[in-house]
Amino acid sequence: MSEGTTTPPLRPPAPAKQGSHRRSIPLLGPLLALLALLLFNIFFTPNFLTAQTLNVNLTQVATIVIVGVGMTLVIATAGIDLSVGALMAIAGALAPMLFLNPPLGSPALGVALAFVLPVLAAGAFGMFNGLLVTRFQIQPFIATLVLFIAGRGIAQVLTNGQLQTFSNTSFQVIGLGRPFGIPVQVILMLVVVALFAWVMARTVFGRQILAVGGNERAARLSGVPVNRVKLAVYGISGLLSGIAGLIVISINSSSDANQVGLNMELDAIAAVAVGGTALTGGRATIVGTLLGALIIQLIRYSLLARGVPDAAALVVKAGIILLAVYVQRQRR
Repeated sequence: MSEGTTTPPLRPPAPAKQGSHRRSIPLLGPLLALLALLLFNIFFTPNFLTAQTLNVNLTQVATIVIVGVGMTLVIATAGIDLSVGALMAIAGALAPMLFLNPPLGSPALGVALAFVLPVLAAGAFGMFNGLLVTRFQIQPFIATLVLFIAGRGIAQVLTNGQLQTFSNTSFQVIGLGRPFGIPVQVILMLVVVALFAWVMARTVFGRQILAVGGNERAARLSGVPVNRVKLAVYGISGLLSGIAGLIVISINSSSDANQVGLNMELDAIAAVAVGGTALTGGRATIVGTLLGALIIQLIRYSLLARGVPDAAALVVKAGIILLAVYVQRQRR
C-alpha cells in the first residue's frame, strides 16, 4: 500500500434481519409434534376433550414446566442443574414446619412464612450451586451433583425422616385452589413462562445469558458480568424449584422428603431438550420448554390410556430425548 493512502475503517457486517418466520423455526418441530398428539388423542382417546382430562394433564405438567424454565436458563449458559428435585424436597420439608408450628403462635404468620422462607431457602441453595461453578470453577454437573446427593439428606434431617401430613386450606390454595375453575398451579406456570419468555426476548439480562452460553470468553471480554449472570440463573432455578416443591406437597397434603421432586431433574431436562433449547448453551426458548413438557406429558397420557405400563412410558421418554438431541445436532 502506497504511503499517504488510507483505508476505510472496518465495520462489522450489518446484522441479518430476522423476521418472525425465522424466529419461529426452532418452535416449528415441537408445535407440529404437539398438534399431531392432540389430533391423535382427539380421534382415538375416549373422553379426551373434557375439562377433567385437560385439568389432569395441565396440573401434572405445571411443576415440570416451572422447574424447566429455571433449567432452561441454566442450560442456556452451558450449565446444568441436577439439584432441582432435592431443592423441591427441602422447600417441601420447611413449609409444613412453619405453619404446623407457627412463630409467635400466629397461624396467619406461619402460612405467610411458609410461602416465602422455603422458596428463599431453595434460592439460596441455588446460589450455592452458582458459587461452586463461578468461584471454585467446578463443572456444573459436579457442582450440582453435591446437592443432588446431599439436598435430599438435608430435607430428611429437617423432618427426622418422618412423613409430615397436614390439612391447611390457606396454604393448600397453591396446589388445590381453582379461581374461575383454573388450577392455581396452571396460572403460576403461565405467569412464569410469560415472565421469563419476556426476560429472554426483551432484556439485557436475557441477552447476557445467551452470550455467556454461546461464548463465555468473548462475553467476558465484551464486559458481560459472567459470574453474576451464572449466579443469577442458578439462584432463579432454585427459587422456581422451591415454588414447585410447595405445589407438590400442597396437592398431596403431605411432605415426604424421599419422594418430593424425585426424578424432577430428568423431567425438566427432557422438557428443555424436546422444546428445542440447545443443550450446549447459547440458544434458549422458554415457550419451547412449555411445548416440550406438554409433548412428553401427552405421550405418557396416550400410552397409559391404552394400558401401556408406566415403565414402558419411561423408555419412550428416553427415546424422545435421544431424538431431540439428534435433531439439534443435525440443525447445527
